[in-house]
Amino acid sequence: MLIAVGYLYAFAAAILFGANGSLTKVMIDAGLSALQVTQFRVVGAAVVAGLVLLVLDRNSLRVTKSQIWPLIAMGVGGVALLQAGYALAIQRLPVGIALLIEYLAVPSVALIAFFFFKERVRRRIWVSIGLIMGGLSIVAQVWNFSLDLMGVLWGLVAAASLTTYFLVGERQMETISPLALMFWSMSVAAVFWAFFSRWWEIKWASFSTPISLQGNLSGVEVSLWTMLAFNILLGSFAPFLLSLAAIKKLTATAAGIAATSEIAFAFAAAWLWLGQTLGSFQIAGAILVLGGIVLAQTARRSPVPISADLALETGPIILPEMVEELSEEMPGR
Repeated sequence: MLIAVGYLYAFAAAILFGANGSLTKVMIDAGLSALQVTQFRVVGAAVVAGLVLLVLDRNSLRVTKSQIWPLIAMGVGGVALLQAGYALAIQRLPVGIALLIEYLAVPSVALIAFFFFKERVRRRIWVSIGLIMGGLSIVAQVWNFSLDLMGVLWGLVAAASLTTYFLVGERQMETISPLALMFWSMSVAAVFWAFFSRWWEIKWASFSTPISLQGNLSGVEVSLWTMLAFNILLGSFAPFLLSLAAIKKLTATAAGIAATSEIAFAFAAAWLWLGQTLGSFQIAGAILVLGGIVLAQTARRSPVPISADLALETGPIILPEMVEELSEEMPGR
């Protein structure tokens, strides 16, 4: 039963993460720049995470001097560039394809762990890399390269940033809770993009103007404020907490593989919502990439999971359902 609930949490998180790509694209088409959407998302996620920590475990907000520079590196290299790279990629590419490119971070982490940290990696990593590269070649149709080059480059920026996120975050989890890491890294990213997003040029009155959701939902109109709330709460914070809940009930590998389904859900959401489609040959390529990513998820011998977007599921965290249990175990707290 616990395993079934764990998979329910993991797939719910993947669905929300996957659908958020289409929502982000609509917000960009509505007039916000990709960097402005990124700015709002990281500010909102930082505020929500900070409020939750203030209520549940404010001691987790404390950081030491030795953590400052890793947190800055995490915030800039692993969050700011990740969110912006993905947002800029989906401006020019179908949502699912941008996510496929971003997920090159999965085998990249395994390779870096093998070559630089001398971590033992299963031989299946080489098979996974072959599947991923072959599948991406089919999706991109390299024989005539039908994809936007700048979109691909921004997707690669997102992949490099996500690799940084995984590697730095994995090592920081030994000294800081995942939600606190989310708060500080999102805060650093918010400060970073505050200088470049040109948020001061936004016409704030436009946030209350009804805007079409486009595609198959073109008859539905909501305000940018509503989209922004969904982007922050249901596109970032809620799936992050669902991922945390999933890792409590599943093995790290199982949770990581389940989270990979975000790619499939992103394709499905973009098709049902925005009408974005792939040819049958490209779909076959996407399936190859998914298979390669699942293999890469199981290649590392470390139990650290790799999941989508906010992959911080290791380390201690106080969830609402755990408060009473922890109070009983630690009466002196």
